[in-house]
Amino acid sequence: MGELAVGLRFQECCAEFLGGQPMTHLTISKAIRFGVAALIGGVLCQPLAAQGPIPDAPSSSFVQPASPVIISPSGTGDRHKFWDKENSVLFAASAALSVADFAVTRANLQAGGRELNPMVRVFGRSSAGLAANFVGENIGVIGVSYFFHKTGHHKLERIVSMVDIGGSAGAVGFGLASR
Repeated sequence: MGELAVGLRFQECCAEFLGGQPMTHLTISKAIRFGVAALIGGVLCQPLAAQGPIPDAPSSSFVQPASPVIISPSGTGDRHKFWDKENSVLFAASAALSVADFAVTRANLQAGGRELNPMVRVFGRSSAGLAANFVGENIGVIGVSYFFHKTGHHKLERIVSMVDIGGSAGAVGFGLASR
């Protein structure tokens, strides 16, 4: 009963705020649009408000340039070649499980099954489309891993392949179990 009373009180407050009108879907939609517009306006207008001088700021004669800071890499202990042994094994395992996933998915689709992944469903109408999907998946895994490698995120570089291996292994297991 307490929740009902709170809900009624909220509706009464909203009705008072809206000038006695009941709160409907249309008024909620208008309120959301106003909030989004205010948020966007605040973000876009913030640089315009910050263009003027700050009254309490010291004049430019008091400001001295700082000496440049040079940051050098702390060592090469975490650096490795992209196509090292570990990445090669991870990419080979990812490719092998993608081939297995392709074979199981194709067999299930030909036996009258249905593709559960909505992204793959578009490609699942033909064997060539399904193969293109799995090749693209492997190219994407290698590309994202390479991006993480180049940006210095070496743990994430390995995790991308591991997540893909886990997803493909789960799909193969599910496909074999649901035959």
